[in-house]
Amino acid sequence: MSPDPTSQQPDEETLLLQPEGNSSPVKKPQTPLPWRQFSMLLVLQIAEPMTSQVISPFAPQLIRDIGITHGDEALVSFYVGLLHSLFFATEALTIFHWSRLSDYIGRKPVLLIGLFGLSLSMFCFGLSKTFWSLVISRCLNGALNGNIGVMKSMTAEMTDSTNVARAWAFLPLAWSSGSTLGPLIGGELARPADRFPNIFGDSAFLKKYPYFLPCAVPATVSALTWIIAFLYLKETTTPRININQLLPWKKRKISPSPTLEPLPVSSPISDKPVPIRALFVRRVLIATGSYAGIALIDIAFRTVQPVFYATPISLGGLGLDTPTIGTILALQGILNGAMQPLAFARLYDIMGAKKLWLFAVTCALPMVALLPTLNTLARSSGIVQSIWYLVTLQVALMGCTSFAYGISFMYITAASPNRASVGATNGFAQVIVSIMRAVGPAAANSAFSISIEKQYLGGNLVYFVMLGMVCMAMGVGILLPRTM
Repeated sequence: MSPDPTSQQPDEETLLLQPEGNSSPVKKPQTPLPWRQFSMLLVLQIAEPMTSQVISPFAPQLIRDIGITHGDEALVSFYVGLLHSLFFATEALTIFHWSRLSDYIGRKPVLLIGLFGLSLSMFCFGLSKTFWSLVISRCLNGALNGNIGVMKSMTAEMTDSTNVARAWAFLPLAWSSGSTLGPLIGGELARPADRFPNIFGDSAFLKKYPYFLPCAVPATVSALTWIIAFLYLKETTTPRININQLLPWKKRKISPSPTLEPLPVSSPISDKPVPIRALFVRRVLIATGSYAGIALIDIAFRTVQPVFYATPISLGGLGLDTPTIGTILALQGILNGAMQPLAFARLYDIMGAKKLWLFAVTCALPMVALLPTLNTLARSSGIVQSIWYLVTLQVALMGCTSFAYGISFMYITAASPNRASVGATNGFAQVIVSIMRAVGPAAANSAFSISIEKQYLGGNLVYFVMLGMVCMAMGVGILLPRTM
């Protein structure tokens, strides 16, 4: 029997790592990263975390201002968590279809749609005056956002087994840059007429819409990145369907277009997207579970963190103001961005994929435990210097947990049945992760509200819930294979 032709392409379609413990006869030279295109992808990736993180510093005050809580401080964290969850809930309903579509029409068209959705939804969010208009804006943001899975697919298609670890080390740098700029913009530009009366004090528009300016900045950045992508970004895959075939007014000029149903199983697996059912295999499910686990921990902590900082000390928080919260979150993004390119590839070479992933998730245990510790210290001594030392430690631990993302992305890409199904595999993983990110903020912030209101476990119920999330993720991580 002749060998399967797909078996001749292990570097590009299956094994992204050299097996740990097995020596290879010849070590392959490292392929240089395609910096011109890869750097554009890094720039484009800044827009997404910027739009998602810009609301974090002012979201608690925004919820108070629109009056949905009727003065009940315990409900603030619930509605803040709901705003975060709505984005991921709607994203979960659409992200797989966007990623699957990118396997057929190409990555670039879907990426452009996503950038357009980010820009439009942020302008709408800044103009919102009621809770329901905020809800619609966040849902629009999630429904039109297909960028997450597509960018990961493009990264996989730009790299091979020799340089993929370097690529995943730089991607968090772009994400952290957006995560740094977002809170800074949100914290410094919220309510500009009050904060900068000499500049914006005469603007009736900004007095009526006090949160438009911080939302308009990332919306404009998304619009500018749309132009960059349209003009300069090159397609990384071969489209299987001409996009004109999807336009109703073009169909009469061409032969009937193929549907977006899975291609027949009999087609060559080396160059055809596999059926959706082919993704429900152990290696894909475990890799997806590792991504979902770290994403659940991350989003739960990120949504509770600013609410905890903003909550009065007497109710279980630190009672910090919006600019201070924005500065802390920005410094967190800077530190995370610096740690990833400096340490990720080196730690990966030393520890290997599975051990590094478990180490990163384990760092979340003290990270969460520091929240009640900070409040206990603030109750006894106020906001003293030791508080800031512990906040700094917590921020550093947050950076360490982010190492797990790069490892999960590598496992997911390695688990893809073939290159033609990278988009579908990333899309499937992103659906599960979006569900976790929808559940995480709602669960964590609801637990935070209940902890304040009912004083369950001495007001610490939320931290036990978050520690439970960490333990669940570690259970999944144990199942990860040592090699990919």
